[in-house]
Amino acid sequence: MQEKSASSEHGEKDGSLAGLVLRSAFGGTLMGLANLVPGISGGTMLLAVGIYPRVIEGVAELTTLRFRARTLSVIGSVLAAAAVAIALGAGLLKDLVVGHRWVMYSLFIGLTLGGAPILLRLLRPMPGRAWLAVAAGFGVMVCTVLVRPEGGGAGSHDYAALFIAGVLGAAAMILPGVSGGYLLLVLGQYVTILAAIDQFKTGLLGSDASPRDFNLALQSLHVIIPVGLGVVAGIAGVSQLLKFFLRRYEKATLGLLLGLLLGAVVGLWPFQRGVPPQAGQVVKGQVVTEENRLTIDDDDWPVEFFTPTAAQVAASLGLIAAGFVITLGVARLGRE
Repeated sequence: MQEKSASSEHGEKDGSLAGLVLRSAFGGTLMGLANLVPGISGGTMLLAVGIYPRVIEGVAELTTLRFRARTLSVIGSVLAAAAVAIALGAGLLKDLVVGHRWVMYSLFIGLTLGGAPILLRLLRPMPGRAWLAVAAGFGVMVCTVLVRPEGGGAGSHDYAALFIAGVLGAAAMILPGVSGGYLLLVLGQYVTILAAIDQFKTGLLGSDASPRDFNLALQSLHVIIPVGLGVVAGIAGVSQLLKFFLRRYEKATLGLLLGLLLGAVVGLWPFQRGVPPQAGQVVKGQVVTEENRLTIDDDDWPVEFFTPTAAQVAASLGLIAAGFVITLGVARLGRE
């Protein structure tokens, strides 16, 4: 305990506040981009730039209503940079997923599996209860995939579901090796949330294709507000809860996380594509008719499986390998 205190004290003296803020902003930018990409963990990005312990301690400190200038500078820099990265990258990622689903899903599988060695290293030596936790986590994720909304990407505007998505996304921000983007994908809220963020940004700032439209920004708030409230609740509550379980039941908790991660790839079968809805189908609670069929956005189209060509299978395997190497490389950068 004394060693930890001494280390923390040394960390407080190490480097100027300006340097710490700059490093925190860089880490926040990487975390924001990571949370947009299913498979990459925001926590792993913070580890990569060496500010993960500071952020966790800072969050715990703020939830106890202790406010120090240094802590506020770190957390504020991380959150502001992450928010900017998410706002700028949401539209691009949404378009890539909608337009090139099998390519992006293949990459996401590799990025997801690349997080497994991080957790396996933390689990060594692995007791029997950890194996049971792995099986439980895997089973939970498979069940989640089986009951997710049809369409696999565009969820309904159900406020409770959006709030839960925000809570789980916040939990994933905190833990290295767990991807918030993937959890949103499995819950069927990934494209919905990214589209709302991009719509909010376009409404406020305008774009090459459309001028500023504040009404457009306001329309996106029915998605952004419940998700934002979930994120706040998740950061305040889930961080403390996870910290408790990791302290009391470290191996079992890590085993559960590993099972969730391995089960994640079940929902990422890459050979899927969006298809135009037909009359009589229900999309986001609305019955499709011949009159409104062509007005439905392609990010809301239902998804179907297709038989890939040999070239697509080979390309998919290559993308999976590339994603695995990328996450593994980031994990090595972040090893402490």
